[in-house]
Amino acid sequence: MNILTKFSIGRPRHEVFEAFVDPEKIGNFWFSSSSDRWEAGKTITLRYKEYNATVVIKVKEVERNQKIVFVWEGPGEEHVVTIMLQEVDEARTVIEVNEEGFSQDDPEFVSKLIDNKEGWVFVLTCLKAYLEFGVKELRAGLVK
Repeated sequence: MNILTKFSIGRPRHEVFEAFVDPEKIGNFWFSSSSDRWEAGKTITLRYKEYNATVVIKVKEVERNQKIVFVWEGPGEEHVVTIMLQEVDEARTVIEVNEEGFSQDDPEFVSKLIDNKEGWVFVLTCLKAYLEFGVKELRAGLVK
């Protein structure tokens, strides 16, 4: 099972791509920090200072300005996240995030699907606010 989230961002595709892979930019909309630039084969540590949490991802594939594939693990499962960037025109990009790895046998299946979908909508909303309007303060606003 997977979840798919799509957003339109009013910025060129290369700017959307760099927001994810550049450790100096990701803190403006998603994690507080990234240990390194996202490149295929790297293991990256992402930190949420507000929640005193870290997440480790393994970057599997990067196609400049087009695609990012990484793996992150949850309790007893591995999720593959694919981020695709489609250029609509010089100033607009459609970003598509597909997360796979949910088990239908998990008693928390529906809850996890909803939680992760909510998370991706929030991340992409923060990305849109950051890239289109320069808003950097939304990132830590989600309360669980």
